[in-house]
Amino acid sequence: ELPDSTRKRHENPLTASSLNSRFHIHHTLDGSLMTNLRIGIPSKGRLSDLASDLLKEAGLSFRRQNRSLFARVKDKPIDIIFLRTDDIPVLCAEGAIDMGITGSDLVLESEVDVETRMELGVGKCRLAFCVPEDSPAKTVEELDGKRIATTFPKITSAYLKEKGADAHMVWLSGSVEIMISLGVADAIVDLVETGSTLAANRLRIIDEIGHYQTVLIQGSGCRDKQLADRIVRRIEGVIIARSYSLLEYNVPRAKLPEAEAITPGYNSPTVNALEDESWCSVRVMVKRSDVIEAMEKLEALGASAVLETQINNCRL
Repeated sequence: ELPDSTRKRHENPLTASSLNSRFHIHHTLDGSLMTNLRIGIPSKGRLSDLASDLLKEAGLSFRRQNRSLFARVKDKPIDIIFLRTDDIPVLCAEGAIDMGITGSDLVLESEVDVETRMELGVGKCRLAFCVPEDSPAKTVEELDGKRIATTFPKITSAYLKEKGADAHMVWLSGSVEIMISLGVADAIVDLVETGSTLAANRLRIIDEIGHYQTVLIQGSGCRDKQLADRIVRRIEGVIIARSYSLLEYNVPRAKLPEAEAITPGYNSPTVNALEDESWCSVRVMVKRSDVIEAMEKLEALGASAVLETQINNCRL
């Protein structure tokens, strides 16, 4: 049987009208809240901070006052709605919000029709079957007939069906790691990032359903698709900028081909002549994960004044 909190979400799905009623946002003096583009983000937790920071870096300036459920974006016809993370896919599909930032795992679990506009590169995790360290089970097939606790019953059931196994699902809305030690389940299906929580609860992974991350989604009934496209481009600029640094260095012109092989750039490097004609200056985008190694190689090649500069935003 579904827990009360889960059953209520299934029996009383949120819609555009119920969102307006629940948040008391039927109208404003100018009626703008009903026509503005709505972006739903998590109301609390680490993902809430990540989403807020991302939108602000993309030029959407807003301030949430006294834990209000919505905020107006400065100088733009956009409203930010603060929601439960797992409600965002449903609300987006129902047209209550136009876009949302949530987990791709929650989008899949909700089984709703929304478009994933972009992967945001944060909140990466994997959904895995876990059993006690001393369990004899080594495959999902061996969980046939067992009790499995999870907050992702639909994804889990579908995967078990693919494997030809049938298990008793214990549907929960909170932490599941402790359910085995409480005697509620024989195994769990849960999100895993580093694995430290599993180790602390003496659990091990026997299979993975898939890898997931935070995504930007959009509903088919978006109020302003042109504005939504602009937001996507802005966020894309921030995401790409977070992945790259600007590397600048001077190198002997005779060694420029070798330097370009080390730092080929996004398209190609920018090369400028120096007063000393035997040298040139190079500016190039380099993936942040490759910067240190590239700097070492350039130094060994004979480059000088090698500098790394952070990129805050870009258009490519």
